[in-house]
Amino acid sequence: MHSIIKCLELLLTNIVEICTILLELFGVAILVFTAVKCFWYWIKHDARIRLDLAQGIALSLEFKMGSEVLRTVIVREWGELGILGVIILLRGILTFLIHWEIKHEEKALAMDKEEELKN
Repeated sequence: MHSIIKCLELLLTNIVEICTILLELFGVAILVFTAVKCFWYWIKHDARIRLDLAQGIALSLEFKMGSEVLRTVIVREWGELGILGVIILLRGILTFLIHWEIKHEEKALAMDKEEELKN
């Protein structure tokens, strides 16, 4: 019975580690794709660059936060859990700030469009 539990624990640990790496990879891929796309927008002097970049960073952070939450499943020590908690808190604050910036950037773009339509 003890060996079955050890095997299941090892299986769970491996599955969580693979899924964590995949979520981290998705976050990095989204961030790189967004950066390249926004660099292209910058070259074309597109007004949506700040909004698209902020949305890409926010989505990337969501994947990274998901990987940290998943990582809490296999944490064995309180010190590790504390570090993960701080990382999740910092990423949560960053996500909140980015969403706040997105909201204000969307308002600014809407006001610019209204001014263009009036002229």
